Amino acid sequence: MELILQLIITPIVLMLASKVIDGVYIKNFKSAVLTSISIMIVSFLIGWLITLFLNVATLGILWIVGLGIITRTIANAIIIEIIDQSRKDFDTKGFMPSLKLAIALAIAWGVIDVMF
Repeated sequence: MELILQLIITPIVLMLASKVIDGVYIKNFKSAVLTSISIMIVSFLIGWLITLFLNVATLGILWIVGLGIITRTIANAIIIEIIDQSRKDFDTKGFMPSLKLAIALAIAWGVIDVMF
């Protein structure tokens, strides 16, 4: 159920972010759906590896003090940058808009986690 809600909410967040966050561009809702599916697939496949690398690079300090969400959000921003390079209908102008989008997605996904 949580995955279905993420598939519904993520394109909506992408469309809203393209209107609110400077530097985030998405062509239309179909592009938002395909981009959200791409983000979820890449996150599933290599998100854990990027998060592991960030945890090792920070010596696990953020994870130990309970702020592992920071490394996961940065990993999602890196994944968004990867998707940005591979899709023509989705564009972020640098890392900061990707980070802001990753924060927006983390908040939306966190709300879904709390609900279920």
